[in-house]
Amino acid sequence: MTAAAERSRLGPVTAELAAGVELVEYGTAAGLALPDGVGRALAAGDIVDAAPDPYTADRWSLRADSKVGAVNVTGAREPFTVRVVPKVPIERLFFLLGYSLDTNGVWREGEVDVAEYRDVVPALAHALERQTDRALRRGLLQGYRTTEESSLVVRGRIREADQIRRRFGVMPPVEVTYDEFTTDIAENRILRTAVERMLRLPGVPHDVRRRLLHQRARLADVTPVARGQRMPCWQPTRLNARYHSALRLAQVLLDGASAEHAHGGLRIDGFLFDMNQLFEDFVTVALREALRGSGRVARLQDSHHLDEASAIRMRPDFVLYGPDGVPCAVADAKYKAERRGGYPDADLYQMLAYCTALSLDEGHLVYAKGNASHAAHRVRHAGIVIHQHALDLDQEPGGLLADIAQVASRMGAG
Repeated sequence: MTAAAERSRLGPVTAELAAGVELVEYGTAAGLALPDGVGRALAAGDIVDAAPDPYTADRWSLRADSKVGAVNVTGAREPFTVRVVPKVPIERLFFLLGYSLDTNGVWREGEVDVAEYRDVVPALAHALERQTDRALRRGLLQGYRTTEESSLVVRGRIREADQIRRRFGVMPPVEVTYDEFTTDIAENRILRTAVERMLRLPGVPHDVRRRLLHQRARLADVTPVARGQRMPCWQPTRLNARYHSALRLAQVLLDGASAEHAHGGLRIDGFLFDMNQLFEDFVTVALREALRGSGRVARLQDSHHLDEASAIRMRPDFVLYGPDGVPCAVADAKYKAERRGGYPDADLYQMLAYCTALSLDEGHLVYAKGNASHAAHRVRHAGIVIHQHALDLDQEPGGLLADIAQVASRMGAG
């Protein structure tokens, strides 16, 4: 289904639901009756643009920005759900996500079909369950985990300093540390935690929830990470290769999941995905892949300074370096469509600053959509040319990557 057909099927830009509302990313504002505490909770949680109606009590205006997904506000008389639908089709969104997460294309090539879903949370739940199932199909991964505990028997090495400080030299128990071969390792703990969080999100379809419960049962002996605790670190290796796709997707969920106490003791649970960040990640990774093998090195979010005193920091999305280590191209991704009046001038000023500080003759701005595929502006008295490229996210992946290759070609020729 094309994006235009999907938007037509959506009907109005916003739809008021029972105990909730559905908005469209960057759509028009929806005015609805809302308890004051819920409205304040949504505003304080930076979920949508929420503002009280100045003329009518208990009525709020809600407008979605770049965050898509669903959140549930509980603690009031009845739960209130906000769902934000992306403008691009779900399968295109997941292509962008998959490309940024996995440059080897392990799960981009039709491995997880999400086309039947129109909301982010159901599609994400389906994708997480399918990837977790593939990761665990040959059994749970095992590995060594360092454990420190008080024990009645000596196992491993005695922690002498802790023994003296806590037990004053009296034994048993003994303060020991040892390496245990177990399934309770970082990889499995991340998957278990992601499955637990997904089961708490609003809008997970019944059949997907049932399959997620099955995955949780397979991970029953694994300790989930409690809220507020730091997520354990994992490193991609040959031994955990079958987990890579599932772990990367789990981290997307865990980074976007929210649960917090909001205004008036209300609680917000949900998942929000920032389309601005997704587009930036896709563009920079795709440019890096397109320029691989050119003899140049691409760095993402590389830190530089605008002024000679190094007081003003700047972080372009993408900087390309030549074999001598000198910058030879710079690009910034902007998830915004060109309006009737053109792109914001502030983007041009920002790119001009990048080019000036990096001593470059050209700079590249990459937008999500525009009235023309390419435009160029030569800055007076500076000789700097700023290119504006537009990517049509509604097209098939092959066409989208071909457009990225054209941008990379212009950068490589710079």
